[in-house]
Amino acid sequence: MTECLFCRIAAGEIPATIVHRTERTVAFRDVNPQAPTHVLVIPTDHYENAAALAAAGDGLAGELLAAAHEIAEREGVAEDGYRLVFNTGPQAGQTVFHVHGHVIGGRDLGWPPG
Repeated sequence: MTECLFCRIAAGEIPATIVHRTERTVAFRDVNPQAPTHVLVIPTDHYENAAALAAAGDGLAGELLAAAHEIAEREGVAEDGYRLVFNTGPQAGQTVFHVHGHVIGGRDLGWPPG
């Protein structure tokens, strides 16, 4: 997916502030943060959205969740709480069609979320 922004970030072709990397995941700071902690967690392989990732059934979804929690711990938001958001589809607000989880924390987060 040479035109996919997040594939290019994962490949190191586009700079990003990487905060965590494993063999199959990459996490980087959001360029438009909505809270003091706002990190995106992506798989290095391309999946269009969370539904496609779940359908793959290869354990990668669990790896993304584990990476998200590790980031929350490193960022100091795990104890007080953080939000993990996977927007799936345009009506849900997905704008980059490479599955990504938002790790958001460091302030009170209202409910419902918009």
